[in-house]
Amino acid sequence: MLTTVRDLLKIKGDVLYSIPPETPILTAMQIMAEKNIGDLLVLKDGRITGIISERDFVRKTAKAGGCDLNAPVSEMMTRDVITVTPSQTVEHCMQTMTEKHIRHLPVVEGDQIFGLISIGDVIKAIITSQEFKIDQLEKYISGPSYNR
Repeated sequence: MLTTVRDLLKIKGDVLYSIPPETPILTAMQIMAEKNIGDLLVLKDGRITGIISERDFVRKTAKAGGCDLNAPVSEMMTRDVITVTPSQTVEHCMQTMTEKHIRHLPVVEGDQIFGLISIGDVIKAIITSQEFKIDQLEKYISGPSYNR
């Protein structure tokens, strides 16, 4: 049963795609398309300086009426990155993502980046956990000691 972000990362894996802040926006979009991912961490000297997502691109481009695809992602990225630690619960992640209207959370503890989880990862973990609980309750209710 998955209860913490650490548990989720053990199953999901810790593959993490990142780019430096000077990466052109077009290159970032091409990496996301190629890797079939919705965001990229923006790292400078191994530290998170931002995150760029498909949503950032669409919303900021629409608001500005266009964009220079050769501009650096630092001009479009979200700088205030919300993170979670490996010991936090999957339910905490769901609550944070819902309240903050975000779909990705970097997993960080101290200076170490452990990975990135998405809303899809969190929902899948919660569904798996609920299915396990239901299965256990069904076994308890219909178990051999029930009719004694």
